Amino acid sequence: MGLTLIRKSQGTRRKRNPKVALVLAGGAVSGGAFKVGGLKALDDFMVGRKITDLDLYVGLSAGAILAVSLAGGITPDEMLKVLEGTSGRFKQLGPNHFYKPNFRDFATKPAKFAFELSTYLPRVGWELTRGLPKLPDAVGPALRAFARKPSYTHAEAAAMALFEHVSPSRDVPSALSYMPTGFFDNSGLEKWLRENLARIRMPNDFASFESRRGRRLYLSACDLDTAERVIFGTDEHAEATISQAVQASTALPIFYRPARIGGVDYIDGGVRHTANIDIAIEKGADLIICYNPFRPFLNRVEDDEGEFRYFAEGSYMSDRGLLVVLNQVFRTLLHSRLKLGLQRYLTDDRFQGDIVLLEPREHDIEFFEINPLAFWRRADAIRHGFDSVRTTIEQNYDQLDALFQRYGIELDRKTAKRRAKRLRSAKGWKVTEPEVESEAESHLRLVHA
Repeated sequence: MGLTLIRKSQGTRRKRNPKVALVLAGGAVSGGAFKVGGLKALDDFMVGRKITDLDLYVGLSAGAILAVSLAGGITPDEMLKVLEGTSGRFKQLGPNHFYKPNFRDFATKPAKFAFELSTYLPRVGWELTRGLPKLPDAVGPALRAFARKPSYTHAEAAAMALFEHVSPSRDVPSALSYMPTGFFDNSGLEKWLRENLARIRMPNDFASFESRRGRRLYLSACDLDTAERVIFGTDEHAEATISQAVQASTALPIFYRPARIGGVDYIDGGVRHTANIDIAIEKGADLIICYNPFRPFLNRVEDDEGEFRYFAEGSYMSDRGLLVVLNQVFRTLLHSRLKLGLQRYLTDDRFQGDIVLLEPREHDIEFFEINPLAFWRRADAIRHGFDSVRTTIEQNYDQLDALFQRYGIELDRKTAKRRAKRLRSAKGWKVTEPEVESEAESHLRLVHA
C-alpha cells in the first residue's frame, strides 16, 4: 500500500471538536471490494471511535455505495457478510445487481433504426418528386453562367446547385446513432440499496438520513449533457434520493447506460473528479482520510547498474494485450487528476488540516491484474485490500498514530493484531504479519505545507 500524508496543520496539540472526513474514490467492482478489505483493516486499528463514527462521508462510483453504508452504520465487518450473503442487515450484493442487461436499449434502438432505414428511401423519393418541377429554376442560372463562360468554378457551382436541390433534407440513418448507450443497466444497484435502507429503517433522503445518523453524506456524479459535476447532499442537490444518487454516481460510461433521474442523464462521478477531496474541504473537514484504489502500475525500474527490470512477468505491458494497456491508461488518467488536486490543496490557504491518502503500491501486480469489473474476484480483492492497508499502517504506525491522536482517534496495534488473526482464521487466509520496514524502505510520502 502507498501512503501519502499532507500535513498543513500547525503544532502537535490535540484539536478541539475536529471534523473528520472519509473520502472514497471509485474503483468499479474489484476496487470496491479492495476498499472493503482495506476499511476493515483500518477499522481494526481504531479503538473508541470507529470508521462508522466519523463526521463526513464523501463517495463517488463504487465509493458512493460504501460511503452510504458506512454513514448508515454498516461496519466493514458487516460489509464482508453482505458480499458473502451472510449479513442479517443487508441483502447480499450479487452479480445480478451489477450485470443487469440493458434490455431497453438493446430492444428499442435496433427496432428504431430498422424503422428509420425502411422509411428513408420512400421519404427521399417523395421529396425528389416534389422538387422536380422547381429544378430548372434552381439549377438554370448556374448552367447559363457555365454556358456563357465554361470554367471549373462555374461547373462546380452548377453541380452544387443540382446537389443541394435534389439531396434529401434528412441524413441517412447511421447505425452508430442507434447503438445501445451501455451494455448494462445499473438500476439494479439503486433497487438493492433502496430496499436495504428500508430493511434497516434508514431514510432514503439526505435530510432525514443526516438527521437520523448525525453524519453528513455527499455523493457526486457527472451531468452528461453539461459535463458538470453534480453533488448530492442535504445542502447541495437534494431532490434525488440517496439510492438514486448512487445510481447516478455509479453509471460507468459504456459499461452502464446513463442514469436518467429527474430528467437529467448522469454518468459515473469519476469522469469529472477522481476523489472529491475538495468537497470535504469545502464542508469544513480538518482531517481527511482518502482511499483511492486505482493507481498506475510501475512496470519498469532502473537498478544500480543502469539495467531495467520489468515486474509484469518480466515483459513490456504492451506485450500482454490491449486490456492491460487500457487498464494502465485508465488508472493513469485517474491518478494524474488526483495528484494535481493534491497539489492544489497543498497551496489552498483555506485548508489548514491534514490529508491521509491510501493507495496501492506502484508495484502491486497482484491487484493490478484483477479485472476492475470482475465480481467473481471480490474475495481476492478483499483479502488483498486488507493485507495492503494492514501492512501500511504497521509500517507507518508511529506517524499515523501521532496524527490521528490530534483528531481524537486512537490506534491500537494489539487490538488490530487480534482482530486480524480472528478474521484470517475465519476466512482461511494465510496467517502472516507484516514486517516493519526501515524509514528508507517505507512507502510513505510525507508532504508539509
